[in-house]
Amino acid sequence: MDFEGNFGQSAEQFQQMLSKSWSQALDSFKSMGLPAADLGAPNATTPAIHFDAARLQKVQEDYLESATVLWNEGIKGNFHFKDKRFSSEAWPHNPMAAYAAAVYLLNSKTLNQLAHAVDADEKTRARLCFAVEQFAAASAPSNFLVLNAEAQQKAIETQGESLAQGMQNLFTDLRQGHVSQTDESVFEVGVNVATTEGAVVFENELFQLIEYKPLTAKVHSRPFLLVPPCINKYYILDLQPDNSFIRYAVAQGHRTFVVSWRNPDESLASKTWDDYIEDAVIKAIDVVKDIGQADKINALGFCVGGTLLGTALAVLAARGEQPVQSATFLTTFLDFSDTGVLDLFIDEAFVRYRETQMGQGGLLKGQELASTFSFLRPNDLVWNYVVGNYLKGERPPAFDLLYWNSDSTNLPGPFYAWYLRNTYLENNLVKPGVAEVCGEKIDFRQVKLPVYLYGSREDHIVPIQGAYASTQVFPGKKRFVMGASGHIAGVINPPSKNKRSHWIREDGQLPASFEGWLEGATELPGSWWPDWAAWLKGQSGPLKLAPKAYGHAQYKALMAAPGSYVKVKA
Repeated sequence: MDFEGNFGQSAEQFQQMLSKSWSQALDSFKSMGLPAADLGAPNATTPAIHFDAARLQKVQEDYLESATVLWNEGIKGNFHFKDKRFSSEAWPHNPMAAYAAAVYLLNSKTLNQLAHAVDADEKTRARLCFAVEQFAAASAPSNFLVLNAEAQQKAIETQGESLAQGMQNLFTDLRQGHVSQTDESVFEVGVNVATTEGAVVFENELFQLIEYKPLTAKVHSRPFLLVPPCINKYYILDLQPDNSFIRYAVAQGHRTFVVSWRNPDESLASKTWDDYIEDAVIKAIDVVKDIGQADKINALGFCVGGTLLGTALAVLAARGEQPVQSATFLTTFLDFSDTGVLDLFIDEAFVRYRETQMGQGGLLKGQELASTFSFLRPNDLVWNYVVGNYLKGERPPAFDLLYWNSDSTNLPGPFYAWYLRNTYLENNLVKPGVAEVCGEKIDFRQVKLPVYLYGSREDHIVPIQGAYASTQVFPGKKRFVMGASGHIAGVINPPSKNKRSHWIREDGQLPASFEGWLEGATELPGSWWPDWAAWLKGQSGPLKLAPKAYGHAQYKALMAAPGSYVKVKA
C-alpha cells in the first residue's frame, strides 16, 4: 500500500485499501514469528468488508477537507507535529520528510476511521482496527532512514558514526533474539535487581520458595506468601530496594515468602494447570504454613499469579480446607468477561490451533509471549526502539523494569492450552461447577475469606473493568482500590516516590459495575500501598519475635536468594 498516495473516492477503492492493510498486517505478524492465528484462525484471511454508507461518506469528506488543508500548509512549509515521533526540529526543516510525515498522519488517521466505519460485528471491527494500528505503526516515515530527518541530521553531525553504531546495535539484538529496550548489560539478577536478603527454603520441579530476612524485631504470627505470574519472573516485585514491594512487605513486619517459578524447559513440557495448582500454589501454601507454624497464612496473587491463587483457594474450599486467612489480588482476572484488547486474539479456531499444536506437550516460547505483549503498544514498545537503536545508533538507557520485561519465560503447552480455553474463551472459572481442577469442581462462592482487590486505571493487560469484576466473585468481605497508570507502573508505586494517586470508596459499596463504583470513589494522592498495608495488618495476627533463622528443621536454607530458578534464561 502506498501511504504517500492519494485516497480514491469510491467505496471499492477504500475497501481495497483496508483489505490490503489487513493482509499486510498479517504478513508483518508472520515475519515477526507470530502465527497468523494470533489474529484469529491459523490461516487467517481478510474478512469480508462492507461499509456503513453514511460513515464512509463522512470519512471521505473529512479526508478531502484535511488533504486540502495539508496541501495549503505544505506550500507554505508550515508543518508542526504534536506526534512525538516527529517532534524534533529536524522534521519541519526538511520539506520532503515533513510532507511525508504530514501525509502519513492524515492517511493513518483515515485508515483508522475506515476501520471503525466497517459494517461488521464488534470483534471483527476491533480486529481490523488492531491490524490497521500495526500496519500504520510499521509504516511511519520515522522508521525509515531515507525519510527520518532526525536520524539523517544525526548521521551528518556524527560523520556517519551513528549509522555504524546502529549496525552494531542491530547485530547485537539479532544475536540476543529481541529488540533491546534497555541496556541489559547493566543489570544482573541478584546483584542489582532482586537483592532483598533471603534464602530458598524449599524447591521442587516447578518452583523455589524464597523466605526473606525480617527487617523488624517482631513479625506478625501469620506469614505472608506472594504468588507472582508464571509468565514473568518474580522480581518485578523486587526490582530495587526503593521500589521493592517485597521489601515493603517485610518492613511492615510480615514474615514474607515468594514463589519463584522455574523457567520451563522440555522436561516440563507436559505440565498442566492442575500441576501448577496442586504442586506449586497449594504446596507453597502448605510449606509456608508449616514453616510459620501458623493456623493460617495471608496470600497475594499478581496477574496470572492471582488467577492461580484464586483457583487454588477454590480447590482447597471444595476439599473443606481453609488455610488462607486473607487474599490480595493485584490486576487479576478471575472473571474473564471483559479482557480488553487481548480478546482480539481469542476465538474457537485459535484455541483449537493451540490445543493441536501443544495441548499434549510442548513449550510456548517466552519470546513469542513477549512479542505479543509488546505489539499491543507498537509505537512505544517496538518502533521507538527500532528507530533509536538502529537509525540513530543510540543505546537505550538502563531501566530495571524494562530489563525485567525482556527477561522472558516459557510456558508448558498443556498449561497454556487449558488456560486459553477455560478462561479467555469460555470463562469457566466463574461458572460454578463447570471447571474441574485437581479433581474438584471450582466454585468461588465457597471461598469465604476477606479479599483486597487492586486494579490499574490505564491497564491494557487486565483492564480496570476486568479487575473490578472480581469483586462480584467472592462472597466474603471485600475492598477494592484503583491506582493510576498501567499494569506494572500502577502496582510498583512505592510511597517514598510520592507519585500518582489512587481511588477508594469509603462507604465500602461494591455495585455490579465498575462505573457505578467509580461514581462514589474518592481520589487520594500517592501510593495505594499504605492502604493495603493497613488492611493486611488487620488480617495478620499478633506480633511475636522474628525468627533468627530461615525455615525450620524440615525446611532448611538451600541457597541464598534469589535462588537459581530465576536466573535461567528462556
